[in-house]
Amino acid sequence: MIEINAKLLRDQSAVFMCGEVVECLIDFIHPSLPEHKISQSNSDILENLAWATVQLHCYCNASFNEKSSTDAATNRNVGGSTSLNASNQLKGEVLHSTEPKILFCDLRLSPGEAKQFLYRETVPLSTPPTYRGIRVKHYYKITVATQRLGSTVQALNIPIRVLPLPLPQSDLDEAITLNDESNEDLAPNNPFLEKKRPPSRIEYALHYLRGVTARRRPNFFMINNKWGKVGRFCLFKSAYKLGEDIVATIDFSCGTIKCVQLSVTLQCEETELNSGSSSSLTTGTKHELAGSDAADTVNSSEAANEPERPKNISRITNYSKHHEVCLGMLQTQVILPIPLHVTPTFRTDLVEVSWRLHFQFVTSTNPELGSEMLLDRTTENDEELEWVAPTDIAIETMIWSLPITIYPTAPLQIPQPCGEYKLNIK
Repeated sequence: MIEINAKLLRDQSAVFMCGEVVECLIDFIHPSLPEHKISQSNSDILENLAWATVQLHCYCNASFNEKSSTDAATNRNVGGSTSLNASNQLKGEVLHSTEPKILFCDLRLSPGEAKQFLYRETVPLSTPPTYRGIRVKHYYKITVATQRLGSTVQALNIPIRVLPLPLPQSDLDEAITLNDESNEDLAPNNPFLEKKRPPSRIEYALHYLRGVTARRRPNFFMINNKWGKVGRFCLFKSAYKLGEDIVATIDFSCGTIKCVQLSVTLQCEETELNSGSSSSLTTGTKHELAGSDAADTVNSSEAANEPERPKNISRITNYSKHHEVCLGMLQTQVILPIPLHVTPTFRTDLVEVSWRLHFQFVTSTNPELGSEMLLDRTTENDEELEWVAPTDIAIETMIWSLPITIYPTAPLQIPQPCGEYKLNIK
């Protein structure tokens, strides 16, 4: 029997960015024979493995119709096809695979002997991040495949999580990132100091990530409906990292109607991209406020879609939620934590993952909720003044969705320990 043990060198976090190097230690061990057992021949002493290879696979499991899956399969880059593909019974299709690296050929181990190999591979830049959605799932596996003489191919899979590499979206962002250390370039050269090496792609991406998520530019939104003003919403920034808190304030002092109840939910929107649809998505409807009849308006517009243009199907997943009864408040604060296990904003040929804040304002124009009712009930003793809430209130629900951008964070800040994976070949 031969025992295969695989473990990542970064054992505190099995999370990597696209373009980062993955290192894995692989041990092939032949356990010692029991003391009471006597070997009858040389075959009982030596264990022989014909070959062993290692690859990094990216799998895509999409429950689309057959036409969309076959069209997407033509654009996929499947390289390094070997005989170990038949041994992998994992769900989904191989979206991308690195070139197989041969560890050995014709390895012979005596009892108590072990061989250790170090596997190094760079995560491809063109692959999507790890994502477990409703209809689309992307996941990564380090596949260690080997074959014993006279046996079938056996594989050991080590899962890892991959985050997208944040890169500047415009020339201005790239120029700002590159010129952050311009003062050091103007300093006089010292011949006794070593020249500073240029930053790697990962360091450059993390530097840009810190800059784009640290910018605070408050955005104010006046929330109105057909009866008047509800309040003013303030969002301090629109770009966040995984693990951050979304902090915002809502000011009701400028409103002309009462807001009885407030609900804010962090939502992930998964949109299936059809091959016939245009490459740019129209998101103008996401920025508009909707009244009580917003749901009926959206449903009627979706039903009247033209048959010539296919419709992109979107599915919503709720995460953090803030709920508060805000009747009588002049100002309130909203704090929504972003989980570390979710996937940042990204887009591929099959799916687009975006994030938004979904608001639900419950408003009322009931005159008994106004502060004027208290001013009219003046008595001689102010301490005896009481206000009795009405039993029935006429309310309206207003819905609004505000898109935001979520970026990845540094992989070491995500605690996801990687254990040791074993495979016994008998």
